[in-house]
Amino acid sequence: LQPNVSPGSCWAFSGHQGQVVIKLPARVHPTAITVQHITKDVSPSGTVISAPKDIAAFGVDAAGEEESLLGTFTYNVEKEPMQTFPLKDVLPPRAFSYVKILVKSNWGNPWYTCIYRVQVHGRRE
Repeated sequence: LQPNVSPGSCWAFSGHQGQVVIKLPARVHPTAITVQHITKDVSPSGTVISAPKDIAAFGVDAAGEEESLLGTFTYNVEKEPMQTFPLKDVLPPRAFSYVKILVKSNWGNPWYTCIYRVQVHGRRE
């Protein structure tokens, strides 16, 4: 979740499912989410099975409050390492203070999943 995308410099969590809640610097109307992982070419193991696969994004007004589904998408390890996913419109359109990223599966690593970078795109309220 940091600017450093060197091999091993990721936010790792145990297993193939996990979540992270990101506090935004201001209330934002989210329009897209960008996810980044390393490529097979720079991976020390030669694989990227720890990359997230199926992901859901939620808008949250405040920690612990009701979540609004913004969209679901699949990170494809065969494509570019930085992938941007447009989010569906939340009806009515609204701004959020937090975005929750829920990783539902990875590309086959049973022990851990790594996320290198997540970016939230949108308009400030």
